[in-house]
Amino acid sequence: MTPKLLLGAHMPVSGGLAKAVERIQSVGGTALQIFTRNQRQWAEPELDEATVRDFAEAWKAWGPYPVAVHDSYLPNLASPDPELRERSILHTAAEIKRAARLGVPWIVTHPGAFKEGGRDEGVRRYASGLDAALDKAEDATVMMLLENTAGAGTLLGGDFEDLAGIMGRSRHQDRIGVCLDTCHALAAGYGLEDAAALDRTLKALDGAVGLDRLKLLHLNDSKHPKGSNRDRHEHIGEGAIGLAGFRAVMAHPSLRALPMIIETPKGKGKTLLDADKKNLQRLRRLWKEGFRENDP
Repeated sequence: MTPKLLLGAHMPVSGGLAKAVERIQSVGGTALQIFTRNQRQWAEPELDEATVRDFAEAWKAWGPYPVAVHDSYLPNLASPDPELRERSILHTAAEIKRAARLGVPWIVTHPGAFKEGGRDEGVRRYASGLDAALDKAEDATVMMLLENTAGAGTLLGGDFEDLAGIMGRSRHQDRIGVCLDTCHALAAGYGLEDAAALDRTLKALDGAVGLDRLKLLHLNDSKHPKGSNRDRHEHIGEGAIGLAGFRAVMAHPSLRALPMIIETPKGKGKTLLDADKKNLQRLRRLWKEGFRENDP
């Protein structure tokens, strides 16, 4: 039986969270990712009743489609700086509460940078910090999805074993999943350029954390080549992964039923969503081609 394609985009929330739902609906998306607030500020404004109600009503009108929250870029639970780490714990706990209030089941989060003390120590700090945030949030409905990274410098998550280490050290393993970003994976040295390369990458992910932990995909092409450790997203099929790589992703039986989100470059003003429409159309076509080629 052909699964329903759950494909959408990260949408801006300017004008209110409900506007993001309107935007994804306007491009025919069936999955959505949002920030719940300004992702580059520590400020944590309260979600008022009207915002929560409007978002819920817009979501219901759109359909029973998956929504994920992306955490902001400021917290670093792996930091050796006690003040930053404590602030990151409080921030993450607050984000969990916000997602729970909105009824969103997943928060995509980056594993942070260990800065000093070594990778193993950074993994340990991150795991204990995430546990502290989950404890403080006192919520059991939201799952944290660790996103793999490009692996530059002291960033954790470029190696799938970093994600495994965090999970293995956590007291809340049932609350942690994985979001696989295609651009980041390629930048970190994992192959995605064709079906054989994708199989090897998924085998590595399965060996590290288990594919049952994979809950969400970020579909982004890469401006830079495999192993560059550079996180620069490109339009689908126009970067180092290419159409052959995304054809393999869209056809893979372990992936094609998962929610998929693009984070490719957007336009401005009236053309804000034009590129999203083209990227989503391209991926829909590849998804259909994959079924024709691989299914009886």
